Amino acid sequence: MLALTHLLSFGAISAGLGIGIGGGLGAVGAGVGIGIIFGKVIEAVTRQPEMRDEITQIQWLGFALTEATFFYGLVAGLLSWVLK
Repeated sequence: MLALTHLLSFGAISAGLGIGIGGGLGAVGAGVGIGIIFGKVIEAVTRQPEMRDEITQIQWLGFALTEATFFYGLVAGLLSWVLK
């Protein structure tokens, strides 16, 4: 009985670890991507201030796509938890 309890607790720990790693790596990727996007936007606007509106539209599209990587990581972690 003790061995079964130990295996069940290990499964819960490994599932939690999968969610943590999946969400964590997704958050790191999103953070790096968003930092690069906003840094490049600042460079682009200082070089061509007259294109600020167009650059800002593209910036928000890039932001949304980069932020989606976090959700992909979170979904991967949740799948590892559900599919154990």
